[in-house]
Amino acid sequence: MAECQLPKKWKKLVTRVRFPHGAFTIMIRWLERHDKISWTICLVIAITIFYVSSLAFEPGGKGALSYRPIAYHILIFFLLEFFLLISILKGKNGNLKLALIGIVVAVLYGILDEIHQYFVPGRAVSVDDLALDSLGIMLAFIIYMINLEYNLLRSRKSLL
Repeated sequence: MAECQLPKKWKKLVTRVRFPHGAFTIMIRWLERHDKISWTICLVIAITIFYVSSLAFEPGGKGALSYRPIAYHILIFFLLEFFLLISILKGKNGNLKLALIGIVVAVLYGILDEIHQYFVPGRAVSVDDLALDSLGIMLAFIIYMINLEYNLLRSRKSLL
């Protein structure tokens, strides 16, 4: 099994950055132990994505660029990937294959979402949307991996 470790540059960053050991970290650890709940959250997020993709929106004006769709795509796929990683890896650092499966599943869901939008009146397939989805997915992957590495370094320090 390929070990999932951060590059040396990231390890230096992780040792310098102080993550708050508060409610966020406690929530992640709790969800890692209760994977049925994190899988349920993944399912709810996937259903939400499908539902929102089914809605017909009025097209924006020419040249109109709204931050809301951009933020939606990045955030919703960030959450999907983050909870997928929590569900799949369960806080265990060391299995890069499982982490990559999480990325592939989320990207494939983004592709299926765009194909679904092709059949919705008033919606269209957008490569830009897929790029934003992928950005959210990669941000979630990076943040979760840094969190895992930080927890590993922290537990090693406490053992010394």
